[in-house]
Amino acid sequence: MFQHIVDALSGNNKKIKGTVVLMKKNVLDLNDFNSSLLDGIHELLGQKVSLQLISAVNVDQGTLKGKLGKAAYLENWITTNTFLAAGETAADITFDWDEDQGIPGAFIIKNNHPTQFYLKTLTLEEVPGHGRVHFVCNSWVYPAGKYKKDRVFFSNQAYLPSETPEALSQYRAEELVNLRGDGTGELKEWDRVYDYAYYNDLGDPDKGKDYARQNLGGSKEFPYPRRGRTGRPPSKTDPTVESRLPLITSLDIYVPRDERFGHLKMSDFLGYGLKSVAQILYPALKSLFDSTPNEFDSLEDVLKLYEGGIKLPKGLQSLTDNIPFELLKEILRTDGEAILKFPTPQIIQEDKSAWRTDEEFTREMLAGLNPVIISLLQEFPPKSKLDPEVYGSQNSTITKEQIEDKLDGLTVDQALKANQLFILNHHDTLMPYVRRINTTTTKIYASRTLLFLQKDGTLKPLAIELSLPHPNDDKLGAVSKVYLPSEQGVEGALWQLAKAYVAVNDSGVHQLISHWLNTHAVIEPFVIATNRQLSVLHPIHKLLQPHYRDTMTINALARQILISAGGILESTVFPGKFAMEMSAVIYQNWVFPEQALPAELVKRGVAVEDSNAPHGLRLLIPDYPFAVDGLEIWFAIKTWVEDYCNLYYKTDESIQKDSELQAWWKELREEGHGDLKDKPWWPKMQTRKELIESCTTIIWVASALHASVNFGQYPYAGYLPNRPTVSRRFMPEPGSPEYEELKTNPDKAFLKTITAQLQTLLGVSLIEILSRHASDEVYLGQRDTPEWTIDGEALEAFKKFGSKLAEIEGRITQSNTDPKYRNRTGPVKLPYTLLFPTSDPGLTGKGIPNSVSI
Repeated sequence: MFQHIVDALSGNNKKIKGTVVLMKKNVLDLNDFNSSLLDGIHELLGQKVSLQLISAVNVDQGTLKGKLGKAAYLENWITTNTFLAAGETAADITFDWDEDQGIPGAFIIKNNHPTQFYLKTLTLEEVPGHGRVHFVCNSWVYPAGKYKKDRVFFSNQAYLPSETPEALSQYRAEELVNLRGDGTGELKEWDRVYDYAYYNDLGDPDKGKDYARQNLGGSKEFPYPRRGRTGRPPSKTDPTVESRLPLITSLDIYVPRDERFGHLKMSDFLGYGLKSVAQILYPALKSLFDSTPNEFDSLEDVLKLYEGGIKLPKGLQSLTDNIPFELLKEILRTDGEAILKFPTPQIIQEDKSAWRTDEEFTREMLAGLNPVIISLLQEFPPKSKLDPEVYGSQNSTITKEQIEDKLDGLTVDQALKANQLFILNHHDTLMPYVRRINTTTTKIYASRTLLFLQKDGTLKPLAIELSLPHPNDDKLGAVSKVYLPSEQGVEGALWQLAKAYVAVNDSGVHQLISHWLNTHAVIEPFVIATNRQLSVLHPIHKLLQPHYRDTMTINALARQILISAGGILESTVFPGKFAMEMSAVIYQNWVFPEQALPAELVKRGVAVEDSNAPHGLRLLIPDYPFAVDGLEIWFAIKTWVEDYCNLYYKTDESIQKDSELQAWWKELREEGHGDLKDKPWWPKMQTRKELIESCTTIIWVASALHASVNFGQYPYAGYLPNRPTVSRRFMPEPGSPEYEELKTNPDKAFLKTITAQLQTLLGVSLIEILSRHASDEVYLGQRDTPEWTIDGEALEAFKKFGSKLAEIEGRITQSNTDPKYRNRTGPVKLPYTLLFPTSDPGLTGKGIPNSVSI
């Protein structure tokens, strides 16, 4: 009694009021009524949710950690119904506080309920002598018994390791140890462990040898970025291969709990959409088409997919009954007839046939779905870099005589010197696999497409070379044929087919290399290393964390559903079962510094350094929408990163002395991208310049580069004749029935060559899902919480970044209406908006999400 009076007089017995914002599991899962009931019973029995504040300033001499306050409990758990946003609840909490405790810098939370909840924030309004303290948590908190260590959350103050208050240092270090795990055992839903594994879970040898696939990573022949470890046991047949989950439980594949899709995104169609296409739509359609013709008869047939729908045979009622989300039920109506219908892709919204023009064919190399391949032609004829000892002569057979009449009066040498010749080169990438791929039902060629830059800024195709390995031996070199542009008769039909073979190659390279490998796969090691080595208190963690959102989940679902043996990718893209192995061979030549957009453009020869040009870089194709918009976005990101990093690092020495930063970069190189660890091109991470360039590159790849190769999939490739994914027969030879059909019905011959009907329906279903923005998407220049840091200068720099992006949006809109920029809309009248920073939800063909989130 006497002590209470002393405390009251001395001010040692103050209260701090706080507000916790959380989301209860039963609100997020409408089918889970039991959890709410059980949590209520535990509340009544006194088993509550407790929080203890940790001092940031005063150390407990016994533990050498920040002093722990008394446990306080969430109030009114049962009756709380203050909804802030969809599913959010605010609960009050009152902490005892005394002077010994000082300013809180962290807190421990214990969930004594039987079910988990999602903890968003804790805000303390009036900490004596300090004022407001805010904690951004964004984490699932499971029942306390699921954890070996306490759950600790830190305030939104950033600290370099050397500047961390002594009271918080041990908590900071211990939290990183917890996130690394111990490398053993199968990881469970509530685990928070980030660890590495090879891509050894793509095959399923237990299902038979047809489902065995090459393990990727850990070898010189098939190097690969690492993925997140799941710890599942090995397969029964092959101990080097990780066992697979049944398709029906695909959504349960392990990723650290806070990396999983949020409830809006999971219910929004992305999570269930992928699962439904793989598990329900594909097998049902396959069984139906096995007994019916698998062809479109005409381009009008293809258009019916969008305009009136295609009547499907009876038997789909069971299919639609099993689809767990509304969108596919809308696609597959059951009002008397089953109709398969898709939204009209933008490529055919204004004009149904403009996609066939040569101008559109070449424009899409600059402003389409895969604008990262075209390069300057530096020598004529083009030469191969493949080993002649293995592949013989693979040099081009295109002659000057074949193309000089199309160079506006120039000779080939003059056009080369004037930087007016370009090439879309899919020869060396594909030739090592052509023979093996052509033993399957797929029939492809390695291809080279030569292009001429005209005075009006557009590209004109000059020739397409299609090449096969010599039938007797690879060492005898390529057998090639050159096709020239033509609009009439059988020559015109052959030219349309030649362009289709190129489009097939470009489609596969896009999906496997430009999209999957160069964004999804290469970013995952950065996600893992950042969480293992950079504390949430670290300013660089705060900088990069938004650019990792949902990446581990979408990649895990891809391994489970898309890129695995017999998965949707193998079923819809021409390399089939060789697809992932091919991507590993390409990864051998991946160079991190060359992922920076300026370096990448210079490497392809489409830009040159020029001190008089904006940003010191001059484009050789001035009207190159991807590069023009991309460079503006790149330098906006770089300015933001520079402004931010310079707030925390005043000298190069401060980079070198940052223990967490050095451990992060070392692990990223030696573990995450460990197969390339000895490459000389790795930045040493010794200077501010290296840090700024590296962080800019990470953000560029995760945000703008991914957006540019992903969200145009449905607008451009939703109409499969424009971007066929498979070719099923070779070019017709004169005198053959196929050649006669080409003369009399060129469209039917075209459709018999490209992607079949079943594959088209499957492929279009998939890219419609992958091209959509979720309703909870967070875009470049935005954060999911405005109070992500307490640092006013950082918030001001971020605001400046957002303003710059808004300026860029205005310029893109203006350029798209300027008739002098012909490549920005083209014959199809489809404005280039893939690098327009913001978007509404859904299928928009624009918007740059912060991360590789779908």
